[in-house]
Parts: sequence; C-alpha cells; structure tokens
Amino acid sequence: MKLFPVRLSNINKMLDFYSQFNPSPLSIKQFIDFGLNACPRKSFVFLRKELPVRLANIMKEITLLPESLLRMPSVGLVSAWYVKSFEEVLAFEKTDPTENNLEKFCKSLTQIRDRHSDVVQTMAQGILELKESRDGAIEPSTELSIQYFLDRLYMSRISIRMLINQHTILFGDIPQTGRHIGSIDPLCDPHMVVRDAYENARFLCDQYYLASPELEVIEHNEIDKGNPIKIVYVPSHLYHMLFELFKNSMRAVMEHHGTENDVPPIKVTIVKGKEDICVKMSDQGGGIPRSQVDQLFKYMYSTAPQPPKSKTDLPLVPLAGYGYGLPISRLYARYFHGDLVLFSCEGYGSDAIIYLKSFFLHYSNRHFQMKQTNCYQYSIKLAPDFIKQPYQLGIGPIRARTLPTGCCSRFTNDCCTNVMFRAQLTVRWISTDRRPLFVPIKRTLFFPLTTTTSTCR
Repeated sequence: MKLFPVRLSNINKMLDFYSQFNPSPLSIKQFIDFGLNACPRKSFVFLRKELPVRLANIMKEITLLPESLLRMPSVGLVSAWYVKSFEEVLAFEKTDPTENNLEKFCKSLTQIRDRHSDVVQTMAQGILELKESRDGAIEPSTELSIQYFLDRLYMSRISIRMLINQHTILFGDIPQTGRHIGSIDPLCDPHMVVRDAYENARFLCDQYYLASPELEVIEHNEIDKGNPIKIVYVPSHLYHMLFELFKNSMRAVMEHHGTENDVPPIKVTIVKGKEDICVKMSDQGGGIPRSQVDQLFKYMYSTAPQPPKSKTDLPLVPLAGYGYGLPISRLYARYFHGDLVLFSCEGYGSDAIIYLKSFFLHYSNRHFQMKQTNCYQYSIKLAPDFIKQPYQLGIGPIRARTLPTGCCSRFTNDCCTNVMFRAQLTVRWISTDRRPLFVPIKRTLFFPLTTTTSTCR
C-alpha cells in the first residue's frame, strides 16, 4: 500500500536516502556538555541532519503496518503529520546558519512539536477505529505487529521531542532561568516531582470520586545518608510516569474501598542506591490477577471504559480508556536505561517501581544504538523464495544483542540467533529467543552454508 502520494516523489526520494542512516545515540552527558556551551549554529547543523534521519526511519516503519490499520483515518492523519514535518525540516537542509535562518528553524521546530502533540491520542483513536471495523476481533499476529510498532513509534517520538525541546529551550525566545540545562535538571528532586504529580492526580480523583487517598512519602539515601536525593534527569519524564501511576492507584483504591470513610493512603518510597534510584508506589487497591500483569503494558488492553467517540476528526478525550498510560510510561523509564515494573498481590494491592540510573552521565540512550530500519516484526510469514529455493539459504548461528523490543542490533556476545537469507532478497528471517522476526535489510550479507545450531555463551 502506498502511504505517500506520487506528488511527493521528491519527498519519497529523500525518505529513502535518510532512512539509510543510523540515528546518533546521545547521552545525558552530551546533552549537558553541549547545553553548558550552547551554540545555536552547531545545534542547527546537527539537527537539520539528525531529525530527518529519525523521522525517515519511523516513516518507513509506518509503511510496513498492516494495510487494515493504514486505511484508518486517524492513522492517515498521523502519517500526514510526519510527511509535513519531514518536509519542513528538509527546507533547511542546505541553508546557512544565519541569524534569520536560525530564528526560522527554531520556530519551525516549535510548530513540529505542537503538530505532533496529539500523536499518541490520534494513533490510539486509529486502533479503536480498527477494532470497531472488525467488531473488536483482531488477529494475534496483527496485535503483535501493532504492539511492536507502537513501542518504536512512541520511543522515537520521545527522542525527537527531547532534541526539539533542548534546542527550543536553549535558543528560543523564552529566556532560560534557574539551574535547568534545556529540559534537563542536574539537581532534580524526585520527592518534589512526586508531590507535584500527586497533587494533579488528586485533583482529577476528587472531581470524579469526590474523595482521594492521602500520600505518604519515605525517602532513604543509602549513598549520602542524611542528604536529600538528587538526580540528573528530565523532570517532565519522571512526572509523566508518576502521574500515570498515581491515576491508576487512586482509581483502584477508590473503586476497591468504595464509600469507606478511611481510605488507605498511597505510599511512595524513594531510595538511592549505588546503581539505581528506585521510586516505589504501593497502594491497597485490590491488585489484579498475576496472569493479567503483562497485559497492562499492551496498547490494545485497558481496564478503564473506552473513551466516547469524538464528533470531530480529532479525539477529545485524553489517555483514560485507551490503555496507553503504562506502556508509554515504561518507554519514558527505559529511554535512559531505567525501567518500570509492576507487582500485584491479588486481593490486597499493587506495587509499581520506577528504576532510574543513580549516576548515568555516560549512558547513551540505548534505543538509538540500534539500526532503526533493519529490525521489524510486522510479519511472521516465511517468504516464498525461502521455500522454492532452499539451496540458496545460509543457515548458521550469529551473535547479536537482544534489545527490550525483541529486535537485534549490533553483533555482540550477549545471545545467539539463527539467520537464514537469500542474497538477492531484501529480507532475512531471524529467530530471537524463540520469537520470529521478519527483517528487511539494506545490504547483502553472506554466511557459510551450514545446518549447525549451537549455543553461544
């Protein structure tokens, strides 16, 4: 299915060109070092090449979605936004970093950020449209493809917004104040972010239930005992995670305890260790069955009622009912080598733990250490060429690293995969951890013909 019209043939050529490249992995240390010696011209030269690469990679993946999903109006709208943004960034491809161009570039980035502010809700609406068109029945293979794609789409969105925010905050019209370096706070106080997220979630809870659980916070600094916990982090990312967790916990507590006078509080424990800062949120909301814990991180699953239909082309309801709060919160946590995990005690309550790196100035965002356009999981059907001409297949063990999304990137010694391919084809078959992937490649690779499957250690 052609996603981009013929009239955009030049855009398609540039899309093919930029999608060949790897996005540059960036660490918080690099963000801070550049922010302390901020140069708008250097940022301009970097972003006018880096943003097209990141946009092109995810736009290529959009074209590999199931056609049934691509036909949904909301998905088409998201695709159009990416085309428009890609075109706007390309307008600065060969321009000089003059004062006038720098100002135009900054305004263009602001427009792109605002344009994509509703990507999550609009894509969620597209998933609902697909469900409605099939009366809620979606094939497991299609659901797996959508889950895989959305993880990559939203992680890409987080990274692009991070780059845009850094540039617009450092070089925009609004003067920067305080200790922040762009959107990064080198002395971020998790306790303050917890309080802020709680108060805003409590406001929503009071509106809906006319009551809300109290908050108890315990802070333990194992490294610098007696001192408050500080971390180099993006406060807005931590706030997003905590706000979603508070909403879920408050809803569970209020619905589990009903009209009881003494609603149990939500307890948050903040601990700083040698490797991680852990933020644990504990509630007495009744918990969920252990078999459903993994379901909470799926975009097609939600414990809340679905949002009502919008009378306009755009969704009017925020994330409630879409089931996107926890999956996207986990992506925010994983963006800089953290994580978000859930533990449930059915009949009593749940614990959610956010792991953040205690000291990670030298850690890069691992999501972009991978070649974005050579790892897909949109089809698990074997190509006909593999069946018709098996003598042209190379079968053998290789070493590759398995990323959180289940795809393979650089060749390292972490795990073993088996690769089969035909040199003339543009696809190869990879089985990683017993999970099949159907992977487009951009260059011809040759492995010795063998049927050996060994265990790599």
